[in-house]
Amino acid sequence: MIPRHLSARLASLLGQFPAVALLGPRQVGKTTLARRLMPDSEMHYLDLENPQDLAKLADAPAYLASIQGKLVVIDEIQRAPGLFQVLRGLIDERALRGAGVGQFLLLGSASIDLLRQSSESLAGRIAYCELTPFHALEIGAPDCDRLWLRGGFPRSFLASDEAVSNEWRAQFIATYLERDIPQLGPRIPATTLRRFWTMLAHAQGGLSNLSQLAGSLGIDGKTAATYLDLMEDLLLVRRLMPYHVNIGKRLVKSPKLYVRDSGLVHSLLRIVDLEDLLAHPVAGMSWEGCVIETILAATPAHTQAFFYRTAAGAEIDLLLELPGQHRWAIEIKRSSAPKVTRGFRQAIEDVAAEQAFVVYPGSESYPLGNGLQAVNARDLAMRLTG
Repeated sequence: MIPRHLSARLASLLGQFPAVALLGPRQVGKTTLARRLMPDSEMHYLDLENPQDLAKLADAPAYLASIQGKLVVIDEIQRAPGLFQVLRGLIDERALRGAGVGQFLLLGSASIDLLRQSSESLAGRIAYCELTPFHALEIGAPDCDRLWLRGGFPRSFLASDEAVSNEWRAQFIATYLERDIPQLGPRIPATTLRRFWTMLAHAQGGLSNLSQLAGSLGIDGKTAATYLDLMEDLLLVRRLMPYHVNIGKRLVKSPKLYVRDSGLVHSLLRIVDLEDLLAHPVAGMSWEGCVIETILAATPAHTQAFFYRTAAGAEIDLLLELPGQHRWAIEIKRSSAPKVTRGFRQAIEDVAAEQAFVVYPGSESYPLGNGLQAVNARDLAMRLTG
């Protein structure tokens, strides 16, 4: 279930830049996607978690210079941040000889070091592409509840039953806490970071309150901010920023926080099946986060995403500013018979949105009056990709 549109985008970027970084959390399918781009005979694959491959790069300039005429795929690039300087030299040297695009494909878990090193060393020579977990546009409509419950990580979503899916997610969380994050540099106790992650799941879709989080963990606000930055940089948490417009109203200025994969939300909160989920207080916000990830995965390049809320109650769950400054206002409802609130209508006027939608879990799209439309997440994502 590799998304075709992303394969095409990745191939397009490799046709424009010497290096492309494919970023995404662990186990999301980066390696599978990379290896399906072209025949093995046309690429040279290095996995930096393999000691033999890592040893080949003891003299990285000489080894990489010896590989000619193939796309070099370097997996887990964050394990060797010093390679970025080497790649810059090779790219510039090859450019002088007329070699141009499609030389290196770098796969990484979007660590802080990865982004900083690549942006400093390869500025103007590298493009970025993000691979997300599965979203609603990539699956059949009947599987949307399964996607919501299990999340979009391939092994979780495709598991043979709920017990297998739950076990995979539990092990995924433990591996991140106990191995992956320490390998990326920060020395954070696994129990503390698990509690922080779980607190974010409990507060899914709520306004950021770092002082409250810090107080609950017995740490200071600066440390809590560091934890949040780390989770965001690893593409595990989304910070949705508020939309600011000078309309003479008092606006909410704190960002909203979402654990990006709904399946991880449910594992952190020990929700094991759909019956448990529907009865849990987090259900509405978990659904909202799942819909937001689907919509954002479908937006065209250079789209900006916000939420909008005033102190008086006008609110937009997701505000998209599409290329050309076209604004789409989106309200997300779990109800099968959604009603448009007065606050949403007012917010549409405040931001001068050109189109407005209410996303709900039904299968049909229909008008709600005054230009508003009820749609499901898959249909709206299709409109955005079209």
